[in-house]
Amino acid sequence: MNKFIKNIVGFSLRNRFFVFFMLAVLTVGGVTAYLHTPIEAFPDVTNTQIIIVSEWNGRSAEEVERFVTTPLEISMNGVQKKTSVRSITMFGLSVIKIIFDDDVEDFFARQQVNNMLRTVSLPDGVEPEVQPPYGPTGEVFRYWLKSPHRDSRSLLTYQNWVIDRQLRSVPGVADVVAFGGQEKIYEITADPIKLAKYDITPLELYQAAAQSNINVGGDVIEKNGQAYVVRGIGLLDNIQDIGNIIIENIDGTPILVKNVASVRETSLPRVGQVGLDDKDDVVEGIVVMRKGETPRKCWPGSKTRCTS
Repeated sequence: MNKFIKNIVGFSLRNRFFVFFMLAVLTVGGVTAYLHTPIEAFPDVTNTQIIIVSEWNGRSAEEVERFVTTPLEISMNGVQKKTSVRSITMFGLSVIKIIFDDDVEDFFARQQVNNMLRTVSLPDGVEPEVQPPYGPTGEVFRYWLKSPHRDSRSLLTYQNWVIDRQLRSVPGVADVVAFGGQEKIYEITADPIKLAKYDITPLELYQAAAQSNINVGGDVIEKNGQAYVVRGIGLLDNIQDIGNIIIENIDGTPILVKNVASVRETSLPRVGQVGLDDKDDVVEGIVVMRKGETPRKCWPGSKTRCTS
């Protein structure tokens, strides 16, 4: 051992410039590695997991379990390198969580799950959604909306159509979840007496309203060496447009929605509510980061500087 140490010391003394050069290289490499090493305050050490959420509105938990959850679980049993399949079934909702082995990457897991989903036969209207890849420590930001002039219905609409889209444009954001508020809808309330007067069924009223909210493409008209594209604009903008939908034409007289029904702005039935301090109806949002990533900048237009 002493001879080995003497040889090292002797080599270092005979090659001083080489030893100093290697020391400088190691120092630069160490500093560079230290500056670029990622640091996570809450490192995610959990296994790769895929969550499948399916909605079947208006159905009991027993029906959802029998016709949605059970077929999905049976199909997911064929996924490779999984460790367990767990499920939660509630009124109108099915949640399935698939946990994989330690060495399985998210891309492989999603590919396996998506391939198996194509083989499942589910009831009409049920479309299972694979949730974005985020871990149990992915929640990084929570906020709530307030306004002296807007109610919770308007705030939730602003959240879904403006704030949600801006936050999702931030690199690393996997999902934005909103709670509370009232989801805005336009409700058509039919008058049975007026429907009977014009011999119109509620189904015909529904079909007329559903088919009128679309744009229709037409043909191309060529004139004087130019081509003009013809299309029909049918997207509805307000309550007046809904009331002016034509249901049926009787002897040249159009029967409109407003002739047999009333249209008003309302909300979907509420299944929950969020309160904060002395406010009993607020809109709350949660930003969830993608697994293994951290936010590097703020959303567009923000004057606040964000770092990881």
